Amino acid sequence: MRRAHLISGFALVGILITSPVFGQNSPTDYRDAFLGHFEQSSHKITELARVMPEEKYTWAPGEGLMTVAQVYAHLARYNFMYLDQNLGISPPGGLEYMGLEEMTDKDEVREIFELSVSHVKAKVAAMTEVALSDKTNLYGQQVSGWTVLLQLISHMNEHVGQSVAYARMNGIVPPWSR
Repeated sequence: MRRAHLISGFALVGILITSPVFGQNSPTDYRDAFLGHFEQSSHKITELARVMPEEKYTWAPGEGLMTVAQVYAHLARYNFMYLDQNLGISPPGGLEYMGLEEMTDKDEVREIFELSVSHVKAKVAAMTEVALSDKTNLYGQQVSGWTVLLQLISHMNEHVGQSVAYARMNGIVPPWSR
């Protein structure tokens, strides 16, 4: 029995090493993997924002916690901010992103989130290997551009989980879970 587990373990390691996510060959391979994950995560937020009733956009699970609208607008702000402050890619039309969390209107929040998603997709798709490899500053540390993208997707996924919890607390089943 131990031998079977050992063989299964080696098979799993072999699969992981040869899988596209773990076997990246270049920064552009990483960029393409990022875009796939970003598409999945942003689609989940888009769907949750769509099915959440407008009157719930000002709802929060407790005092001092972010409202539904603030969570979605917060994601939009950071989508613009990571590219701007850490990769030197300005938001479209000189958009001011620092006050986005003050928005409460469902249509406006959804629109700004979608704009941020389109912006990230277009700008990241155009990034060169040099831009992905170049050093930049992220939270006081020197990192490669692709590390900023890793932080961006990690940040989004944290709030995907939060948004799913908010939806379920309001009796809403995420569309992909039905």
